[in-house]
Amino acid sequence: MWDYTDKVLDHFYNPRNMGEIKDANGIGEVGSIACGDMLKLFIKVDEKGIITDAKFKTFGCGSAIASASALTEMIIGKTIEDAKKVTNEQIAEYLGGLPRAKMHCSVLGHEALEAAIRDYEGDKTGVQPEEEEGKIVCKCFGITDAKIKRVALENNLRTVEDVTNFTKAGGACGSCIPEIEDILYELWKDEPAPKEKIATARIEKPKMTNLQKINMIQETIEREIRPQLKKDGGDIEIIDIEGNTVKVAFRGHCTGCMSSQITLKHFIEAKLREFVSPEIEVVEIKQT
Repeated sequence: MWDYTDKVLDHFYNPRNMGEIKDANGIGEVGSIACGDMLKLFIKVDEKGIITDAKFKTFGCGSAIASASALTEMIIGKTIEDAKKVTNEQIAEYLGGLPRAKMHCSVLGHEALEAAIRDYEGDKTGVQPEEEEGKIVCKCFGITDAKIKRVALENNLRTVEDVTNFTKAGGACGSCIPEIEDILYELWKDEPAPKEKIATARIEKPKMTNLQKINMIQETIEREIRPQLKKDGGDIEIIDIEGNTVKVAFRGHCTGCMSSQITLKHFIEAKLREFVSPEIEVVEIKQT
């Protein structure tokens, strides 16, 4: 589905420095299961301010794993001051490039590094300072206006498609796209290009046949969803697919779980909207 470099695939299949550091003196945790990607970065810093070890735990796609793995290799041996200069673009470059639609994974790595450094330096909030007062723009992925502005400025993002690729905002239901356009216009309004050229329409995915859509739904469940559910003793079964409606039943520990509706909408549906179509709706069929 994505054109990955050999280095991305290598870091995905053979991730470096996966795990945790028990006596880490800097920990950064960013993202969430609701957003589909979550990363926890551990760093160990010596008395000279040099990062002597770095490890990670992640919940996400292959690009998220590869980006986190690459990040740890990049920062081990660096001073804290040099690590602060690492950008998400450098993470992508280290991997030989990432698909444009997966650049949000490099941003996740960069944010985890910043959070870990802030933790090391004594800031225990674990969030981007400018996002503490940010307003949620993309409710599907919990992305604030402050994050959109910061990432857009750092990466010179000029279109809604760029913002979606780097933050996921606008990539699900699409209701926040007009607000993203307004944010971009305010950021770049002094540029010579008019508004209609600065903020373009959302990403348009090619139309699929019903068979292609069914296959993609099945593949996404097998690759992205079922392994995570099984970690907690749960599972999922596809009951039926009608157009954009996917009917499923929970199995194992997921059956009757009080958090099942959160899992259904904020994990399963979010993943299918990300990898298959933003129009996907997942409903639970309770069987007796």
